[in-house]
Amino acid sequence: MSSRRINGFTLLELMVTVAIVAIVAALAFPSFQGTLRSNRVAAFNNEVIGVMNLARSEAIRNGRGGIVCGSSSGAACDGNWAGGLLAFADADEDGELSAGEAALRFVAGNPQLAVDGPDEPIGFDGRGRRRSADEQSLTLRPSECDAGAEQQRTLSINPSGQVRSTREICA
Repeated sequence: MSSRRINGFTLLELMVTVAIVAIVAALAFPSFQGTLRSNRVAAFNNEVIGVMNLARSEAIRNGRGGIVCGSSSGAACDGNWAGGLLAFADADEDGELSAGEAALRFVAGNPQLAVDGPDEPIGFDGRGRRRSADEQSLTLRPSECDAGAEQQRTLSINPSGQVRSTREICA
């Protein structure tokens, strides 16, 4: 007999290991999908907060105003919040993106997210306060929500112009 050891795996050991990995992956995949959806909403939530704060700080800086509106193209406001968000400096204070006004930032929408926003753009005056007297908020959620999961976010803009984000169960 030889005292030499053979290193390696047998075919049977390898097949058992692959089968165990496949079972664990099949069990973990649905849970991982929920995590991906939740992270997608959180990332877009942070992007929206950044756009709102940019428009508000620009409104304070120029002393006239800043606007955030739903826009699918980034060239004009069309009210399509799911298509994307456009922030611009409202130099003539008319609430519209006019010639000569600077578009500050455009964030394209994500087709895997549903975004519901107000009927009118979210505007800030020269002191950073919200222009509209109506309650304004945005709702972000995955297009496929997990039942009972807190994957929905609601961003509320208070009268002083500050943005507050709350997590909610998908509706």
